[in-house]
Amino acid sequence: MRHRLSAVVLLALLFAQTAQAHTGEGVQGGLISGFTHPLFGWDHVVAMVAVGLWGAFLGRPAIWLLPVVFPLVMAFGGAMGVAGMPLPAVEAGIALSGVILGLLVAFGARAPLWAAVAVVGGFAIFHGHAHGTELPEAASPYAYALGFVVATGLLHLAGIAFGTLADRPWGTYAIRAAGLVIAAVGAAFLTGVA
Repeated sequence: MRHRLSAVVLLALLFAQTAQAHTGEGVQGGLISGFTHPLFGWDHVVAMVAVGLWGAFLGRPAIWLLPVVFPLVMAFGGAMGVAGMPLPAVEAGIALSGVILGLLVAFGARAPLWAAVAVVGGFAIFHGHAHGTELPEAASPYAYALGFVVATGLLHLAGIAFGTLADRPWGTYAIRAAGLVIAAVGAAFLTGVA
């Protein structure tokens, strides 16, 4: 079962396309639009998968706490965006989430739980704010938010599933390589290459 889930995760990563993320242009749909948005933007895919990967690497309770903290804090950031509260460097914060989380995975960083929660929560504010500013234009903001949170959770689970490869002899190398790829994608967004 793990191998099938890992294969599905890998295929999802390979076929994800860059979305016109965070432009605020156009009407966001409802549930389906909210669900597909994080799945088709590399900036979201890499950060969400990295949260699950790092949680799996850190073990219990981080394996379930980090993927729960992220959407909760993301909702807070979304509320800030809806309320029009300014947050500087939102796009840079989103790109840095890929860089930093990817490097934490690549180097096997063992952070205390409180520090891991703070890092993940800090980046979640940027992701939430970006979508909160888009949310008022949505045809159905609650459905959009629900779809977005469900897709985010699935990406976290994909990271956790990939993280279970650590018990294989080659698994640690694959996970650390994935961390480097995640960091490189984040760097591409940070520098404007992607």
